[in-house]
Amino acid sequence: MTQNATPAELQTRAEWLAKEGVVGVTIVWADNNGIPRSRTVPVAQLAAAAQRGVGITTLFAVFDSHDGITFAHDGLSTPSGDVRLIPATDRIVHLAGQRGFAWVPGRQVAADGSEWPYDQRSALERQVARAADLGLKFLAGYELEFHLSHAEPAPDRTLRQAHEGPAYGPLALLAVDAFATQLLRDLADNAVEIGQFHAEYGPAQLELSIAAADPVTAADQQLLARQTIHAAAQAHGLRASFAPLVNTEGVGNGWHLHTSVSRNGVNVLSGGDGPHGLTADGSAYLAGLLRDLPAIAAVTAPSVPSLHRLRPGYFSSAYAFWGVENREAALRLVPATELLGADHANVELKPSDASANPYLALAVVISAGLAGIADGLVAPEPVQSDPGNWTDEQRAQNGIHRLPTTAEEQREALLGNDRVRDALGGDLLGAFAAVRAADHAWAQDKPIDDVVAAHRWRY
Repeated sequence: MTQNATPAELQTRAEWLAKEGVVGVTIVWADNNGIPRSRTVPVAQLAAAAQRGVGITTLFAVFDSHDGITFAHDGLSTPSGDVRLIPATDRIVHLAGQRGFAWVPGRQVAADGSEWPYDQRSALERQVARAADLGLKFLAGYELEFHLSHAEPAPDRTLRQAHEGPAYGPLALLAVDAFATQLLRDLADNAVEIGQFHAEYGPAQLELSIAAADPVTAADQQLLARQTIHAAAQAHGLRASFAPLVNTEGVGNGWHLHTSVSRNGVNVLSGGDGPHGLTADGSAYLAGLLRDLPAIAAVTAPSVPSLHRLRPGYFSSAYAFWGVENREAALRLVPATELLGADHANVELKPSDASANPYLALAVVISAGLAGIADGLVAPEPVQSDPGNWTDEQRAQNGIHRLPTTAEEQREALLGNDRVRDALGGDLLGAFAAVRAADHAWAQDKPIDDVVAAHRWRY
């Protein structure tokens, strides 16, 4: 089914879904906090929704993480106005874990059907098209870390973690065997291809990696994977949290973003004469990401808990540098090997989490990388140790600095970067910044434990 399917084709699709027991089609988008929002239409209304869309308020662009609405952005300073939510009908999935529903990502358009500047999916599509015009093609894939607990808390209201570890061990998965079994089946049935699934380092933490795809598909699949995980957890009396921090003591959940770029079908991150097989374009791509990393992180790790998660020594990548297979590096080059092949080479962005809108995250990464290639940048030497163990003088000598640690630093990095502004557009960037300011104002006088708890089940 294509996006340009006729009403008759969509009606046939809707009738098939109805015969399969589907009663509703849930149209999903991610807001500027990375939180999925949705509208559900009866399955019989699928064709009408694809043709005319579903009405939603313009103010979703200025919702904060706690469902508050900020009117601080001039472009959306009134409660008046609607836009239309259009399902991307080539992406309809009959949900394996929710047999009464189908799922589809949506695009927000103006009331007359024209492009709406606040639509996050369109921002990514523009960057993908820009890359194609330059003869470049991107692939992207997400690693999703999440905490799994029992749905009912302990008598003292603390979390009852679903497994006791050990980290990376099969015993941890054995403790949640029924959930794990259903999750892998549901992901396969929902056409979310994953590379691996395992118990991670943190308490009751799991991780799965989604296979690489074109950027828009990768963002869509990230949202679908989240829905699939939540449904499988609920079916087994469990609850999943993707929040950057579940508590203030743990390592937190990162959603590491892997990207690669190819020219004429050849991965520019391998097969070159540069260090570690980088081509000139590959080195420039890395250097572009590094140059804009503070602004990128303001989009890919934007929430108040994100700032507290990016601590030295927690594998969260608190410092701006790149390394080869260095898990403390904010940009980790995963090079090609004889075993895996040249196409495997990619760059992992580690300061990234579930509070990021996946479409915006990929849009700013692609934009920064394209700018690096256009400017012919050259990546500095990689760092293979942990700069968190260096002195301030050593870090300064090597040009290594902390990523933003405060709301003010984050905002300055975000608004002071013209490449991010060009990637998102002034309207969308303004709304995003207003939402971030509202979130920080909400958290300002609250203990960090309370802030983390308030975000725990938002994702």
